[in-house]
Amino acid sequence: MDALELLAHPVRLRVVHAMSGGRTLTTAQLCDRIPDVSKATVYRHVALLAEHGLLEVAGEQRVRGAVERRYRLRRERAVVDAGTAASLSPEDHRRVFAAAMATLIAEFGAYLDREGADPAADLVGYRQHAVWLGEEERAELIEELRAAILPRLAYGPAPHRTRHLLSPILFPVEEPPRETPRETP
Repeated sequence: MDALELLAHPVRLRVVHAMSGGRTLTTAQLCDRIPDVSKATVYRHVALLAEHGLLEVAGEQRVRGAVERRYRLRRERAVVDAGTAASLSPEDHRRVFAAAMATLIAEFGAYLDREGADPAADLVGYRQHAVWLGEEERAELIEELRAAILPRLAYGPAPHRTRHLLSPILFPVEEPPRETPRETP
């Protein structure tokens, strides 16, 4: 199973999100962070992610006669490269996007279900903006977003930090304009 197949599942994607930022967590701790998913389901998906190398065992200890493993995300393995993304069919893109949106909806629902959830105080945002961009302008926007986001992906857990989920989505909503001959004055 490749990274795309592994990541195109809402529960596995939620595990990857929970493990991000250099965390090492046990499966029991993951279950606490994903309370709306059954423990058996979380355990099954953690095992699959570990079997395929997206999670690695960071340590083990005996707890009440059983071995408890702490896992760490192998960030470099939890990506879909540009070549793979370019080779996807429209149906593959539809399936992966649906998994990403199901994950986003589940994560947002879990946030709202927490005691004391306060979207206004937490500056929760889910705005959509229609922007007109040429090819160069689109490339520039993507580069600017990367420049703003990538350094922050290296931030780890700290007493003053709360983990946030940021999901930039960009796609054309209209057909691109057809080239028309320019009139000469």
